Amino acid sequence: MHLLDPAPFGRILPAMITPMHADGSVDYDSAQRIAKQLVSDGADGIVVNGTTGESPVTHMDEKVELVRAVKDVVDVPVISGAGSNDTAHTVRMVEQTQEAGADAVLVVAPYYSRPSQEGVFRHYQAVNSSADKPIIIYDVPGRTGLHIQLETYRRMAELEHVTAVKDATGDIAGAVRKRMETGLTWYSGDDGLFLPFLSVGAAGIISVIAHVAAGPMQHLAQSFDAGDIHSAQREAVRLAPLVEAMNGNGFQAVMAKASLHVRGLLDDTTMRLPNVGPGTDEFDRVRQGMADSGLL
Repeated sequence: MHLLDPAPFGRILPAMITPMHADGSVDYDSAQRIAKQLVSDGADGIVVNGTTGESPVTHMDEKVELVRAVKDVVDVPVISGAGSNDTAHTVRMVEQTQEAGADAVLVVAPYYSRPSQEGVFRHYQAVNSSADKPIIIYDVPGRTGLHIQLETYRRMAELEHVTAVKDATGDIAGAVRKRMETGLTWYSGDDGLFLPFLSVGAAGIISVIAHVAAGPMQHLAQSFDAGDIHSAQREAVRLAPLVEAMNGNGFQAVMAKASLHVRGLLDDTTMRLPNVGPGTDEFDRVRQGMADSGLL
């Protein structure tokens, strides 16, 4: 018995950090080493150049090189963030990250500008016209200030390359109808809602805590898939302290770097402003969350 739909980009996809040297330059060697470790942990897909990867402050050539670097060392799908509130810039990012080898692109809804639903559709329509790889819509109203409506989802689902959604709306009831009426593959975008989203048809998750918990998250998904709901529930409860530690303060990119430092996988936790790298409080918080979840 299998309860879960196929996961074309993997089930557990860490939204991977972008390692940096002390001077703020991207550390591609560390990116390769971390990506390989995440796959060894249990990740079966990797997302680079997302918000947790500090995409708002990395540049086009860095994004392209990061895709190439990670793609060279892992044998799982590599998805690249390629979103902006500037449609023309988004199109360029999609084209160049695809050319660099990305297996799919994660395109956030246009943020801050708060376009109309027609504007949202035309944004993705323009991206679709320039794409030759799958497009994953990233719906995160808490960051964009924008709610994508059901009718807009229906229209976008008809675009050739739009195949999946990263849903960080927190709206589980809405996800049921959107998924059923569009036929798109659904991914949870919230660590704390992973199990509830699986229950309404999600195929997997794009995750922050997978930097340290990819294995347990795979176990959770496999238990659910096999119909062992109680084991999946126990795993979700076990991971709850880690979810709170890494997501509760809203600084996911900071906490992801802190978690890798606690694991001994990242020496330099430098970040580009306006993010400030983790300090003692963040290290203590994530260490406690890992310990309470049985990961230390």
